[in-house]
Amino acid sequence: MSHAPEGREVFPYCSVMQNLQMGAYSRSSKLEIQKDIEQVFEYFPILNERKNQPAGLLSGGEQQMLCISRALMSNPKIMLLDEPSLGLSPKLVKEIFDIIIRINKELKTTILLVEQNANIALSNSHFGYVLELGRIVMEGDSKELLEKEDIKEFYLGQKDEGVRGERRWKKKKMWR
Repeated sequence: MSHAPEGREVFPYCSVMQNLQMGAYSRSSKLEIQKDIEQVFEYFPILNERKNQPAGLLSGGEQQMLCISRALMSNPKIMLLDEPSLGLSPKLVKEIFDIIIRINKELKTTILLVEQNANIALSNSHFGYVLELGRIVMEGDSKELLEKEDIKEFYLGQKDEGVRGERRWKKKKMWR
């Protein structure tokens, strides 16, 4: 099991390569470690370009990529990803989640995802738990959860009717 913590926790004064090696500290086969480093560079080519750069000088998105990559280096069966989209642009969020899906499918790694962005989390998962104040309030197939009215209203901001009638965003505005 490995963990990619919230907030892009990298070793800032160590290089990208040293961060990746830290992720593989419990492994002994240098050949297997090198193979996994190459695989990480396939998932995140920018890390290969920056492999000798101190991790603290990477952009936020690159640090998130490094954090996920370092977690992958232990060759886990289960990977816990804590808020991988936190503070990233929508384009980077999509890119990161595309890679997370590839990791799940190609490496058969189970992903346990903790994510505030309910739409992207449920759209890219098989099963979901909805927490409120630390308690599970709903669980089920992710696609079914996305269709529940409570989820749409409270977590996705989608509601046709409000307490005062139709929502403003539902009305067409005509400029003359």
